[in-house]
Amino acid sequence: MTTEFGATDLWVFGYGSLIWRPGFAFEESVQARLHGYHRSLCVFSHVHRGTPERPGLVLGLDRGGVCRGLAFRVAAAQARETVEYLRGREQPTAVYLERHVPLRLEDGRQARGLVYVADRKHLQYAGRLPPAQLLKLVRQGRGQSGENPDYVLQTHEHLRKMGIYDPVLAGLAQQLAPGLGAPHPPLAGG
Repeated sequence: MTTEFGATDLWVFGYGSLIWRPGFAFEESVQARLHGYHRSLCVFSHVHRGTPERPGLVLGLDRGGVCRGLAFRVAAAQARETVEYLRGREQPTAVYLERHVPLRLEDGRQARGLVYVADRKHLQYAGRLPPAQLLKLVRQGRGQSGENPDYVLQTHEHLRKMGIYDPVLAGLAQQLAPGLGAPHPPLAGG
């Protein structure tokens, strides 16, 4: 997908590790909702949190539902550099599709944001896996960015601090580090 760079700022939607480790400069961040997609551990990680021989699992946006996350506003002057950084980070194996989608910001504003959506046709697309298999893959995963359990725990903890309950991540967190994933009433649109 071609991203146009001009005089307007760029919005980037984070739903996983971008929330707690964006890696790029931004002017503001605000909670946001993305309709039509949901957060899912649906991507086999062969680079950042696993290897082809021992894959881990990372999050992707999969079709259907609503995803709450964090929208980052990047100054127009930094947009090209930011997109190049994100492509290098998110696309080492081209498992995501780059999209520009409407976001609804928590403060009522609307914006078009850059997101990376899981490519269901890619060989690393895991789809919906049973909890026992999710846990096995997460426990075994280790890649260039570290241990897969750390990724799940960090993401769960940052979502929790934002008031976002993800039942799959909470369940995994409870098994990986008892006490961290304690269930609480779900908030709409997690």
